[in-house]
Amino acid sequence: MRVLFVGDVVAHPGKRMIKNHLKALLVEKQVDACVVNAENIVAGLGINFTSAKDLFACGVDCITLGNHAFSCPDFFRFAESEKKIVRPGNVSAKWPGYSEYLIDLGSKGRLLVVALMGQVFVNPVPNSPFEYFEESISRWKEKYHPTNILIDFHAETTSEKGAMAYMADGRVSLVLGTHTHVQTADEKILPCGTGFITDVGMTGTDEGVLGMSPDCSLRRLGDKLPSRYTPCEGVAMLNAVLADLDISNGKCLKIERIRLYE
Repeated sequence: MRVLFVGDVVAHPGKRMIKNHLKALLVEKQVDACVVNAENIVAGLGINFTSAKDLFACGVDCITLGNHAFSCPDFFRFAESEKKIVRPGNVSAKWPGYSEYLIDLGSKGRLLVVALMGQVFVNPVPNSPFEYFEESISRWKEKYHPTNILIDFHAETTSEKGAMAYMADGRVSLVLGTHTHVQTADEKILPCGTGFITDVGMTGTDEGVLGMSPDCSLRRLGDKLPSRYTPCEGVAMLNAVLADLDISNGKCLKIERIRLYE
């Protein structure tokens, strides 16, 4: 099974990159399943129905979200009806929506996509992702009978992402870090067969600060004053991870980084 996971799509440049380049990339790389984190797709905060529909039309099989899952109020309207959009599972039971989705590829295997959120320097602070994983891994396998499991671990610190990967090593196929928007050069296969990268990176413009206007960051960090984030415009890039998974034993066979520019 060949899986493409695309990092956090940020605002209009990210959407433009997906619209103009994703379909061709899926064909070129002979991708079987495509998963995209899109928690920043609407002006840098949240997701709405139109953006989700556009992603699915571009060949996306499943959308993952993180701490900004409900930053766009429109998501409340369809969170319970769209099973292909998953928000973190280790959160308040009051959060509507789904935290796991099975992509059934027939003879190519069954990929379970799960979203989890880190607990260090993340707001809102979720329940322990480590306890949630231990409580859920048997249920996932008994309920879905997946050949492979992909975890989008939306977390701030590299240490927490690494710890989650080693906890899950040999029990899931992929642990892919998101949230910090900077692609890391540490993709690897862990000793028991789980593919891991600290952060997949973002899909949007690399101008500004993490796809947003630098003026806002300077006001917040330099002047210690509140400021509303405003997306940057500019040349867009796509950051992703391509992985080959063994459907007979759930292990990752190959993992590589991808970065494309307009």
